[in-house]
Amino acid sequence: MSLSDAAPEPEQGYLAGARIGVGLAISSFALAVTFGALARQDGWGSLAPVVASLVVFSGSAQFALVTALASGGAAWAAVASAALLNLRFLPMAIAVTPALRGGRARRALEGQAVVDGSWVAAHQGDGRFDRTTLIGATLAQWPAWVTGTAVGVIVSPPTDLVEKLGLDAVFPAFFVVLLIDELRSSRSALAAGLCGGGLTAALLLLAVPSGPALLGGACAALIGLQNDRRTQTASSDGPTTAHREAP
Repeated sequence: MSLSDAAPEPEQGYLAGARIGVGLAISSFALAVTFGALARQDGWGSLAPVVASLVVFSGSAQFALVTALASGGAAWAAVASAALLNLRFLPMAIAVTPALRGGRARRALEGQAVVDGSWVAAHQGDGRFDRTTLIGATLAQWPAWVTGTAVGVIVSPPTDLVEKLGLDAVFPAFFVVLLIDELRSSRSALAAGLCGGGLTAALLLLAVPSGPALLGGACAALIGLQNDRRTQTASSDGPTTAHREAP
């Protein structure tokens, strides 16, 4: 096969990640404006929403928190809901750990770049991740999220702004495209995806809260992909072993 026929390598690096992150940052900004406005209207004041975006940096968790508190829920219940939604970052962080560099402090700092869009953008297949793409994509999104929250607090636009602009479909569409590409990579990936999706749907039908349901589905998918990795490792080691044992 000639070099011209080889498949092009995916673009990597901080700038490549930043270019991906800019596209995601546009939607993140609009979502953050909505969060800032909603939190301000629910009595959070001007500073608390911005601090939450600085520290938490998770749209799903922050919206769960403000919604639970606005509906009269206890503070511990609101925090628990947000924590359940953020549990998905645990297996994501474990998967990306081998790509991080430095000592414990630096790796912990780089690990803060693990957010949904950046994690998917940095995935290279076969369990490999590019740390520069991961960090670059997050560095583009984090300022947009914090700035959008501040704008929402100050301007306080209608909380249905995202739906009116159609930006609520950006993130789901982004992940659907990436999911289809991943499922087409192998039969094991397809099986893992169907298993995870089926388990999530079953748990939701049983009225299990969305956080545990998504976590259960993610665990099923991870188990399937781990088995796929073991199969690939065994198949790659087989010829080598046979070659070494040949006279």
